[in-house]
Amino acid sequence: MFQKSDLSEATPAPSPWHEGELELQRRAGVAEQMDRVGRKFVRHFLLDQHREFFPLISFIAIGTVDHQGVPWAAIRCGEPGFLHSPDPQTLEINAIRDPGDPAEEGMDDGDPVGLLGVDLITRRRNRMNGRIVRSGNDRFSVAVDDSYGNCPRYIQNRHFRFVRDPAEMSSSASLVSDRLDDRARQIITAADTFFVASYTDREGEGRQVDVSHRGGRQGFVRIDADGGLTIPDFNGNLFFNTLGNFLVNPRAGLLFIDHETGDTLQIAGRTEVILDSPETAAFEGAERLWRVIPEQVVLRPDALPLRWTFADDGMSPSIMMTGTWQEAEARLQAAAKAKIWRRFRIEQIVAESATIRSLHLAPVDGEALIPYLAGQHLPIRIADGGEFIRRSYTLSSAPSDGYYRLGVKREGRASSLLHAMREGDEIEALAPAGAFTIDAMERSRPAVLLAAGIGITPLLSMLRHVVREGDRTRHRRPVWLFRSSRTLEERAFDAEIAELVERGQGSVQDVRVLSGSASADVERYDAAGRIDMELLKAHLPFGDYNFYLCGPASFMQAIYDGLRRLNIADGRIHAEAFGPSGLKREAEPGPRAAPAVPAATEPVRVIFAQSGKEARWKPDGGTLLELAELRGLTPPFGCRAGNCGDCRTKILKGQVSYQSNPAYAVTDDEALICCSVPAAGGDLHVNL
Repeated sequence: MFQKSDLSEATPAPSPWHEGELELQRRAGVAEQMDRVGRKFVRHFLLDQHREFFPLISFIAIGTVDHQGVPWAAIRCGEPGFLHSPDPQTLEINAIRDPGDPAEEGMDDGDPVGLLGVDLITRRRNRMNGRIVRSGNDRFSVAVDDSYGNCPRYIQNRHFRFVRDPAEMSSSASLVSDRLDDRARQIITAADTFFVASYTDREGEGRQVDVSHRGGRQGFVRIDADGGLTIPDFNGNLFFNTLGNFLVNPRAGLLFIDHETGDTLQIAGRTEVILDSPETAAFEGAERLWRVIPEQVVLRPDALPLRWTFADDGMSPSIMMTGTWQEAEARLQAAAKAKIWRRFRIEQIVAESATIRSLHLAPVDGEALIPYLAGQHLPIRIADGGEFIRRSYTLSSAPSDGYYRLGVKREGRASSLLHAMREGDEIEALAPAGAFTIDAMERSRPAVLLAAGIGITPLLSMLRHVVREGDRTRHRRPVWLFRSSRTLEERAFDAEIAELVERGQGSVQDVRVLSGSASADVERYDAAGRIDMELLKAHLPFGDYNFYLCGPASFMQAIYDGLRRLNIADGRIHAEAFGPSGLKREAEPGPRAAPAVPAATEPVRVIFAQSGKEARWKPDGGTLLELAELRGLTPPFGCRAGNCGDCRTKILKGQVSYQSNPAYAVTDDEALICCSVPAAGGDLHVNL
């Protein structure tokens, strides 16, 4: 029904990208897409619109390579018109040589260079590389090798003015060092912009030099204890020119500018690309990191005749969706306390429907929230008289929202206590957990979110995350949301979902279903009855999807079974479940998994090592969690079905057995005590 055949096309050769760029594109899952983009948008001439653009700007960034193979980034500037393109293969630059600039050594006749023209007001930028044609010291031209436009994100709006004739050189002497002094550190710490030069030597094509722009919130370049610089890499055009060059040739030239004084700071050094790090996850908007170890540092006071002033509301909207190193450090410190109960204050209570209310939580200690993934749940405990009640509730907020939000339906002891609370009351929580999550950047398949009742909460978190990431990256993963409620009065989050549909710019479809009696208000729902295969067939275009289910066990089982009958692979169906009635999955055809460890058929002595207690488990005695509770212990748990991982416990001796494979993955020396029993073979010791 929904699936389509996986047709492959022969890929033309050669690739427009070199191996470093290809490696990063493959890791990002966009290699095939970028192959097509590269062939279409990387040109060997200047488009007319680019030829018209360059004469409008007052400066151009240049990347060069000196005689020792060291890359440098520099600026050449002049009154608008100092750049001119007499034909599509040429850009003329009316700028004299600058003997104090280390980049000048790589600007002789025939030298390869990279160029980047930027208009700081329109945020337009165009990129090219080529080779210098020089007949004198007062001007030069560049013969085009490659030319293409760049996205406008991360560029701050600034107005410019000249304080002297662009042809007049600064009289201040350059300060040369192999490390950062106090003035250099001051410029870097204050920077929200810099330029970076890199290059590769491609067999059969010669040297290709690139220069690029980087932007972030002030201080986004961190100076480390070893004097190195660490920079977050945000989502961009996915060409990976700069970082791809680093993978092949780990050398960079950086240029920082003090916009108020015209001072320039040029740094040349060795680079490292960091593709996976806890710091990446902690830094909002970062997709990877890279480092530069300075080897040559050139500080040039008053080097530029230009001065810039920040425009009103000049902050790039894309930069506003990124973090800071201070925030990242606070998140890492909070994550170190993942297994510690923290107190949270209920900052806001919102009635979402007749049966559901949202609780907005803020940490009482004022420290950062532990980062989480869209769809995860929050283990909490609530004081009730002289005891604590422990439960897990899915977060309905998105990871970027800056707060935890729980959507709670009144239907049990714990939820009744939460519904009775007022703003200012406190609860306790561990770190968010759970494997029911979504990849907002998935490009191969749209997402279908299927929710019944309170099952909307993790799917709302997912939808908020997908839409927000679409705003940040400009890649909008298509989403279909099917949500059912018994009545209109019980349906929650209508206004919020409508706003997300609008923000999604056509990428989000919302199908509202009433499972109870049909309402006379026909404009407020799209179908009556239940979410089933016929409803999906009626709304989903022919294609291939990933499905995400959350709701009562009977709802999820019916949807799962229906999808499997339509030959939807088990691995494409993701489900969240709390309670002992977990989803029963149908195994895919293929090699059989190794047999499960058999459960003990005789009584087993169980030692709870941390508490010093001992118990005797019998074959009809229930799970290890139930055994622990009988001995007066109160271990954490959320789902009692092996889905959430809250009850994960270290095994010190022996083995455990599961009646069915839990959804939450654990190592061999761990047990999910909510759904496991002692295995045959002797005593069991666990760290409780």
